[in-house]
Amino acid sequence: MNVIVSNKYYAMLENLNIDLIKSINGEFEIYDLISQFQNFFFNKMILDITAIRNYEDITQIQKLSFGLDMSKIILLLDNDSEVVNSPEYISELVSFGIYNFTKNINAIPYLIDNPNSYKDVAQFHLVGVSSAPQSSGEEGASNREANERNFINESVGVPQVHGTRVIGFKNLTDHAGASTLVYMLKKQLSANYSVLGIELDKNDYLYFNDDDLKSISSGEFDSVVNNPINNYQVILVDVNDSQAEAKCTEMFYLIEPSTLMLNKMIKRDRNILDKIKGKKVILNRSLLEGDDIKEFEAEARCTVFQNIPPLDDHKDRHRVLDEFLSKIGFAKNAPATQNKGAKLFGIVKE
Repeated sequence: MNVIVSNKYYAMLENLNIDLIKSINGEFEIYDLISQFQNFFFNKMILDITAIRNYEDITQIQKLSFGLDMSKIILLLDNDSEVVNSPEYISELVSFGIYNFTKNINAIPYLIDNPNSYKDVAQFHLVGVSSAPQSSGEEGASNREANERNFINESVGVPQVHGTRVIGFKNLTDHAGASTLVYMLKKQLSANYSVLGIELDKNDYLYFNDDDLKSISSGEFDSVVNNPINNYQVILVDVNDSQAEAKCTEMFYLIEPSTLMLNKMIKRDRNILDKIKGKKVILNRSLLEGDDIKEFEAEARCTVFQNIPPLDDHKDRHRVLDEFLSKIGFAKNAPATQNKGAKLFGIVKE
């Protein structure tokens, strides 16, 4: 059974052909909604955004995400509000874990039975972009038009936690370097974003003397990631052998492609090559190049997302890591143009 909270769109919402257990109409403070529905059992809440007092202030929606299960919310947007329909506002909704929102009332029954996942709305998340909407100018109009075109049937419908992008890394071969890669990516991203690095069920990060690198148990993972006072834009996770993969926004799987490590991986799990089909595979600490990578892809029947050679973890920046970070959406880490006078060879590739 479902709940309707309406205001401006009351007349249209009351004609919805859905199973209903409760319906309220009016303008409400966030804490009134939370107190009324936090312990109330329902399937989905169809929430007319205009029923939230000061709904154009995105922090009001953020407060709502702290008190209610966002997977149960279907948000009906205000067609008349440029703020609510701006790319920045939509991005923040996705960041708060609201995957189901629409401007089309007729899309609501579909979203009840076919709720969206992060993959359905990932394109709306603008990493590192301020939520302040553009209200005028050609650029603002262009962004709004692009955003409108992305609404499939005028409905959309990140797991982002409180605005945080959670990216996991897992070794498939022994000693593929996930812990060190997370450390280097964290160090490189920190110049432009607020970043936390986590390793699960190991203690290597205790030796880095960095408050933003944490060694925690699997049982602590949810409380760290879901901490409402966390201000991190990105959390990088070495998941090790934990079950945290499903809790990450996205996952990358690391292979050290030496003959020894590949053979050990396959001996340990004969079906591993079938399991990695369609997953994002990184060749890490890799000495493969060009045709060797193509041969690996053909034999492993997978696509290499990124090839990363051995790197010096004492250095603050590596071009290949900037290439990887830029590829996954961190535009501020786009690789700098190579200087003509730069050395062509070095002891360590980058």
